Amino acid sequence: MSLHVDVSHYHNVLLVRLSGELDHHTATDVRERIDRELSKGIYAHLVLNLSDLTFMDSSGLGVILGRYRQVTQMGGKMVLCSVQPSVYRLFELSGMLKILPFCEDEQRALHVCGVAS
Repeated sequence: MSLHVDVSHYHNVLLVRLSGELDHHTATDVRERIDRELSKGIYAHLVLNLSDLTFMDSSGLGVILGRYRQVTQMGGKMVLCSVQPSVYRLFELSGMLKILPFCEDEQRALHVCGVAS
C-alpha cells in the first residue's frame, strides 16, 4: 500500500492528514513535503491527523520526531490526533508518548495550538 499526504491549513496551523503506510518507502517524501510547507514561514504550528494511517515503522517515527523538533525550535506546537490503536502502540513502545502531545480529534488539536475551529 502507498501513502497519501493531504496538506491544508487553518489560520497559522499546517494540517497534514496521512492515509496509508508511513514506512521506509514513503518517509522521505513525507519529510520533504512537510519541510517544504514549513519553510514557507507562514505556519506556527503543525497538526498531524493520523486517522487513516494504517501502518508506521521506525522510519515514520523518525520523520515525526524530526518535525516535532523542527516546529518546537521555531517556538510552535506539534500535535498528533486521531491515532489508530496499532500506530498508537508504536508510539507507546518507542517512548514518544512522553514527548508528543496527542488529541482525540483535529478540533481538539487545533485548540491545543491556540486556534478555535
